[in-house]
This record gives sequence, structure tokens and C-alpha cells, in this order.
Amino acid sequence: MACPSTPEVNLVHSLASGRPLGDSSTEPSSVSEDDAEAKRSKRKGSSDREEPSERSRVGSQDSAGADFEAKYEELEALGEGGFGSVFAGFQMSDKLPVAIKRIPQELVARKLLMKNGEVFDVPLEVALILKATGGPETAGGSAAVSLQGWYELDQELILVLERPVPCVDLRQYLEENGGSLQEHEAKIIMRQLVEAAIELHSKQVFHRDIKLENILVETGAGVPRVRVTDFGCGCFARKGHYRLFAGTPECVPPEWYMHKRYRARPTTVWQLGAVLYGMLDGHTTFDTLRFLRNKLPINSELSQNCQELLRMCLSKIPKQRPTLEQLQRHPWLK
Repeated sequence: MACPSTPEVNLVHSLASGRPLGDSSTEPSSVSEDDAEAKRSKRKGSSDREEPSERSRVGSQDSAGADFEAKYEELEALGEGGFGSVFAGFQMSDKLPVAIKRIPQELVARKLLMKNGEVFDVPLEVALILKATGGPETAGGSAAVSLQGWYELDQELILVLERPVPCVDLRQYLEENGGSLQEHEAKIIMRQLVEAAIELHSKQVFHRDIKLENILVETGAGVPRVRVTDFGCGCFARKGHYRLFAGTPECVPPEWYMHKRYRARPTTVWQLGAVLYGMLDGHTTFDTLRFLRNKLPINSELSQNCQELLRMCLSKIPKQRPTLEQLQRHPWLK
């Protein structure tokens, strides 16, 4: 939810809510970074923050709910987290599988964007996914799972997301493969994750919560394909420090504990290291504090290149971690 003050947001789609979004190199003032951070971390209601004087709403909320129910069938629950619940579903017109995420309105961080002189008040997660993927027509073409539509109701925000079939999250994938992966298998997934991270950061998207549960693995082909999902803790990337944390405590980088601040790219590298650790030792849940206390040793039976990569990613000092591009060129990933 933390946002830079002037990111260039390229959002060019009108989705189901009826909100047209477009290029904006100059933005109106928006919820400040720290205010937005505090809102999400403290679960503040909408009354705790300053509201824009007028929101660009198209159609009534009853109409939005009716449109959603006319287009989609909701099925069983897939998961539940701190910022909403996710259900399986499908698009009635063509039986296209979708994931339906329901988020209470009091937990929705927002972003003000401008198009043709008009201000649009957009859920931040919507803006991030569109920035990362380009829109619903890109389904299946990006590392991030695309957004098919979004609906603003009085009590909740509904996101309709691409749902690859067949797929499982990476934690379940590990469980189905005996709890951990061999190096050559982990390398296939790690290589894709690094490429995905480079792509996201090139679009100024900082996911902030890369972990096993937020990585989907498509299993329909001979080689597993990785997809990134759940941008609920994300924000637009910037060069400076972040001073409020959003994400999973077990994956927070050590600089947060030591200095109460962190940067985007070194944090992503740390989280990728935590994911790799989990893939190679799936019986142990990674935890930053336990790692810092030397309670989670790196497996000495791994290849030297793999051990080196893990130590680099999981360096306590951010500047000693490789960049994403350096990580991509590491001998273990080649």
C-alpha cells in the first residue's frame, strides 16, 4: 500500500466496475505512503483516513453486485488471509475458470489516478495488477496472474482474477513432491521467479509478500510454470526506504528488525532466498528471526553454487545481496 508520490502509471483498461483508467505522468495528491501503510497494517476503517471530496463512481453498488452475479458463478473457498477470502469460480458465458477475491472495504487501500483531467479513485491492488499485467486480454501471458474484472460494493471489493488450471500453490506443490525439491527442480522454479521479479520491478511494482503461498505452479505441461499472485501487500516501487512493514512477518528482511526500514529490491531478493530455502528444505518453514539466530542452517549437502546463492540472498546486510540481475546471472541459475 505504500505508494511513491509520482509513479508513472500506465493503466489503459475499463474493467467491470466501469472505471476507465489511462496513462498518467502527473498524478493528483493521494493518500500518503505512511498513511496508507498504517491503514493496512493497523486494519483501520475508512473513517480513520481522509477521503477524497468526490470519488469517480459509475453506476450504483446494487448494479455492480448484480453485474457480478450475472457474469460469474462462485464455488468453493480456496483460501483466506488477513486481507480477504478467495473462492474458485467460473465465467458463465464460456466457463472460463476464475478466482474471486473478496476484500472488506475497510481494508482496501486506494490510489488516485488522473486521465484526461479527471480523477479516478482506484483500489491500489487493482492498479498494481494492471500495471504488472496490462489487463484481462493478457491472461496467461504474464508472470503475474491477470485481473479479469473488479466490482465495488458497499461492504467489499470483489476482484475477479485469472485462475490457471491445473495449478497449485508452491507450498502444496512441495507437499505433493515429498516436501522438498531436488536442486534441478528448484532451479526451474527459481529461474522463473527471478525473471518475474525483474519484470515486476521494471514496471515499478513491489510485491512485498513473495512466499510459497503466493506462488502458483501450473502443472499441465511437462515443465512447471510459475505465476505470481496476491498483490494485497504490494505498492509502487521507489528508490527510498519504506518505514512501515506490510507482508508476512516470517519473511520480513532483517534490516526491518535492525533499523525499522527496508528497500524494495533487496527485500525481494531476501524473499526469493527464503522461497528457495523452503523449496530445498520443505519440511522447515522459513522464519527470518530463526535464521538470524542460526536456527535454520543452510544444508551442507547442497551443491557449492546453490549454497553460495542462498548465502548471498540471505545476507544480513542488504548491500551485500546480489541485485536481481546479478542473481539471474549466477552460475547456479544458468
